[in-house]
Amino acid sequence: MKNSNHFFLISFLPAIAYWYLEENYSLQIALIGGMGLAIIEIALEKIFFKHIHSISKLNFFLILFLGVISLIGDEGIWFKLQPFFTGLFMGLLLIWKTSRGGSYFYEMIQTMNKALPPRPLIMMMEKHSGFFLLLYGCFMALIAFRGTTEQWLFLKTIGFYIAFVLFMIFELFYLRQKRY
Repeated sequence: MKNSNHFFLISFLPAIAYWYLEENYSLQIALIGGMGLAIIEIALEKIFFKHIHSISKLNFFLILFLGVISLIGDEGIWFKLQPFFTGLFMGLLLIWKTSRGGSYFYEMIQTMNKALPPRPLIMMMEKHSGFFLLLYGCFMALIAFRGTTEQWLFLKTIGFYIAFVLFMIFELFYLRQKRY
């Protein structure tokens, strides 16, 4: 775990713990296990990377907040709504930023000292990514209410990465057609 490319595997832990514990133990144990692993996850990020990414902080506080609500209400649906709230927040943030002429993606590329692609290209990708995150978050809310925990786990973890890769393939074809 020497670089952030490997960190995405750790981000699966609270969801996997929740699923496993819900299948084999009480809802309370599943929620406490999921929240406990979220604490471990954020501590590991701080230890190995010396800082905590903003999205990690958002997800951490969402997992804790929604986990506590689930414990109080004795209902696991709140815990499973974390991907919805993350998608909603991140999607709206990206859409709002690009609608005001700014770009998180462009700023991030600048800080990496990489060659900068055309700003309109980055802004279009960012806006489309915002819509993707917003729609995927809403889809995850539907799965939380209508699907099984196994379906939710798959779509929260590897299913998201599959969907994002497919989105990026379509996005690249779209941008090529726009001649960026």
